[in-house]
Amino acid sequence: MLAAERREHLLDLLGRTGKIVAKDVAAELGISEDSVRRDLRDLATEGLCQRVYGGALPVSPAVVDYDARQAVAPDGKRKVAAVAAALVRPGGSVILDGGTTALAVARALPKNLACTVITHSPTIATALIDHPRADLFLLGGRVFKHSAVTCGAAAVEAAQNISADLCLLGVTGVHPEAGLTTGDVEEAAMKRALSARAADTYVLASSEKIGTASSYHVLPWAKITGLISDTDPHAPVVERLRALGVDVLIAA
Repeated sequence: MLAAERREHLLDLLGRTGKIVAKDVAAELGISEDSVRRDLRDLATEGLCQRVYGGALPVSPAVVDYDARQAVAPDGKRKVAAVAAALVRPGGSVILDGGTTALAVARALPKNLACTVITHSPTIATALIDHPRADLFLLGGRVFKHSAVTCGAAAVEAAQNISADLCLLGVTGVHPEAGLTTGDVEEAAMKRALSARAADTYVLASSEKIGTASSYHVLPWAKITGLISDTDPHAPVVERLRALGVDVLIAA
């Protein structure tokens, strides 16, 4: 089989099954695992898959830059945001992560809601300026422009001095095997620091992120309270998540 044919086979397999196991493909095609791994490296370089130990998973479309992400699945993000915003109770406190889904949550919060919002996103803070009864706390640090949030040691230290009832956390990938992932190692660390300061953590994941993976692990399933998504409630990947004990809230 020619290299181009192997490439098409791998992409077709990834689309049909949601993963590639290198040793299985090597046995099926009668080639070495090294050849499969080289093909996967090439595909990953082109942004067509996310390499993991032993093979590859679908790559998340949410790793593009911030402006481009605003055009990805806006309807799904609004549905997820509506469910997430309803979790913020009057008089309550919420840690609101950065990203385009979190921005949709900020916009979905009632303008007369009395609450406390803690965020490391200047974009989120700006979106809530015209909410007169919302107390805003903006965590400082180095600005990570890809997601318009602060990260790094200063931001993590600032996060360690706050606490809240609820954390609404964004990720770029949700996969039963790879777990909750994002595309930057410092951003992953910041998300862990934020989640650790809340009584409950819900992950915001519109359907395009379900069944995909990014490079850096964020949290184990046991550390979150639930997952909010607009994906098909009967999809096999959702059933696998529920089998792992994940409480999946479907945003219709």
